[in-house]
Parts: sequence; structure tokens; C-alpha cells
Amino acid sequence: MKVLFAGTPAVAVPSLDALVAAGFDVVAVLTRPDAPLGRKRVLTPSPVAARAAELGIDIIHAAKVDAAVTEQIAAAGPDAAAIVAYGGLIPRAALNIPRHGWINLHFSLLPAWRGAAPVQRSLIAGDDVTGAVTFQLEEGLDTGPVFGTLTEAVRPDDTAGALLERLSHSGAVLLTQTLSAVDAGKAAAVPQQGEVSLAPKLTLEDGRLDWTQPALAIGRRARGVTPEPGAWTTLDGQRVKLEPVVLRPGGPALTPGQLALEGKTVLVGTGSHPVQLTRIQPSGKKMMTAADWARGQATLESVVFE
Repeated sequence: MKVLFAGTPAVAVPSLDALVAAGFDVVAVLTRPDAPLGRKRVLTPSPVAARAAELGIDIIHAAKVDAAVTEQIAAAGPDAAAIVAYGGLIPRAALNIPRHGWINLHFSLLPAWRGAAPVQRSLIAGDDVTGAVTFQLEEGLDTGPVFGTLTEAVRPDDTAGALLERLSHSGAVLLTQTLSAVDAGKAAAVPQQGEVSLAPKLTLEDGRLDWTQPALAIGRRARGVTPEPGAWTTLDGQRVKLEPVVLRPGGPALTPGQLALEGKTVLVGTGSHPVQLTRIQPSGKKMMTAADWARGQATLESVVFE
């Protein structure tokens, strides 16, 4: 079976590897163009592009699937297309090329969390269980019928990065199984059922912690935005980056944003009980432990996060 693979970030690489290992003929990879990374803004291939180059697979670089890209996809002659976090819309002309269509691996239990940031939004919302599905791609936003589903329990300390890493590997197995069933003529997609929720791409503002919120909500948000765009707050008008916090029920009474030192532990007040800071990156400095940062503060009790 000839397969076109579309994907861009690191979480898509396990699926590409799984398809190759399963013996599918991956005729081409569609991925977004090289992007500037780091302080020096060096143009860098996407993780999927880098892996495809290692595997010797033809690469189609495209930020948008226009008429020219559609012709390249058609020239590759795929029987099916597998897509995992490509990062762009697929127009109908391209959807119609493979005889089996496009099969999308999506990291949520659809119709929950349709959109670009399903795992992040799921963590922020406090879901206990998430998962992944394979579904037939349509022009609508993650609306197509579902082939297969897997579930994954959310762990208390899960960040979006950690949870996505697990789902990228279990999802790769699901995607391979789905394409094998499609190839054998044994796949049956069923319409989505349940309550629809949306998961738009996170912005920098989504990472801002509101200390008037309950500790549980703050903890969920911090984990949901880690590693990107990252949790942050402000101190003296400057943005301060934070790694996920630890809930401290029964801690001292602090007003929202108020800091206190308990032994070597740095606590911050919230709308309920305090949370414990783990690591902090002040403006213009490197990430450090909260204890190291606190030692550099003349009077921690006078410091208040905004």
C-alpha cells in the first residue's frame, strides 16, 4: 500500500517510523518548511523532515497545500494519506487524490477537543482520561468518522509534553493498525458521538497564571502549557517564566500572588491554598530552582507576583 505521510513536529515522528517498520511504502512526506530556531534564528528542518531525510523518503515542503503542492501529492500516487499534526488545512482537491482518502491521528477522544491543541486544553480543563483516535479527514475541523480509539489516563504530574510523548507512541500503533485494516478492506468508520469541545492553538497569554484562581486550576494550567508556550507571571512589570507548580493544601494563608519561604520551599498564594514553586526563570536570566532564586531576594515576603 502506497502512503503519503503528512506531519511536522516531533510527536509525528513515531507514526512515520511505525508505518515504515510495518512495511508500508511511504512514497512521500508532506511537512512544513524549514523554520528559524534559536537565538541565531538558524533555518532548521522540521523533526519529520529530518527523519524523512534519514529514511531516504521524498519530502514535499509546504506551508499551504495549494494547486502546485496538490500536483506533487498526485504525482506521488498514494493509495492513502496518513496525517499527524501537519499544521495546515488539506483542501478538497488534495483530499480526493488517494483512493482511501486521508486518515488523521488526533490526540483526543473526538468529538472532545477538536483543534490544534487537544492535549493542552484537556489538561487545562482537568480531564482524568484522554486518548487518541484515527478518523477519516474531511474539510470540517476534525469532524470525520472514527476508525479506532485508544484511551490514556492522565497522571497527576503530567505536562502536555509528557502526555503527548506517550500518546505519540501508542497513537503510532493505532495509526498503523488502522491503515492495515483499510488496506485489507476491514476498516469501518463510525460517526462521532458526544459533546463537542474545541481546542484552539495556545497563545502566549494562555500561559499566564492568574493567582486569584484556585490552586487546582493554576496547577492544571501550568502543566497544560508546558513546554509551550510555557507558564509565566509578572514581577515588577517583567515576565517571569515558571515550570509546573506543586499543590500544597494545608499550607499557610497567603493572599493571591504573595510569596513566602517555608524552610527551603517557596510558596505562592492563590485563590485557595498555596502552591509550591519548582523552577523559575527571571527576565534575562537562566532557569533556576525556586530555592536558588529565593536566596537572591532581599526580603521574599515583600515580593508579590502580579
